[in-house]
Amino acid sequence: MAQNILFIVVSAFTLIMGWIVVSNRNLFHAALALMGSFLGVAGLYVLLEAGFLAAAQLLIYIGAISILVIFAIMMTRRLMQTTETPFNNQWILGGVVSLLALAVTLFVIVRYWPLEAAGRVGSLRPDVPGAMIEGSVVQLGAALVDVNQYVLPFEVASVLLLAALIGAIVVAWPERLPKDRE
Repeated sequence: MAQNILFIVVSAFTLIMGWIVVSNRNLFHAALALMGSFLGVAGLYVLLEAGFLAAAQLLIYIGAISILVIFAIMMTRRLMQTTETPFNNQWILGGVVSLLALAVTLFVIVRYWPLEAAGRVGSLRPDVPGAMIEGSVVQLGAALVDVNQYVLPFEVASVLLLAALIGAIVVAWPERLPKDRE
């Protein structure tokens, strides 16, 4: 019972932070709410007993991507002072797409919930041996640093992120006037 209440609280926190992200016009506040939403998703991973995914969520999304977004916003200072209305002229299309996504989600829930209650949904999932799941994190870590597997794409991604950070700094750098124009 306590776990269900905790799930509802963490889910509500995540959804509220997500709503703040999409409805707030101040980009800095929206980025902070995005970090809160990512934190809520990490909490959901903890409730699912997926510690590795929770740690990856904290390190990658909150520790790297959100901080990069906040730096980019802070380097372009003029965007932090917008006082426009929080809704734009495409709210009708956004509402239609949201309702369509809700309909698809409800369709899936209604279709598979009775099977879960009857215990028949297990036949829809493939059987995964326990030994495969137990060593998966260790195998993933070894694959990321193995020369014959994923070390090259891993390094290319880090160089790409570094280039994006340098590009953001160059774009946000204030222009200097020549000495004769001052």
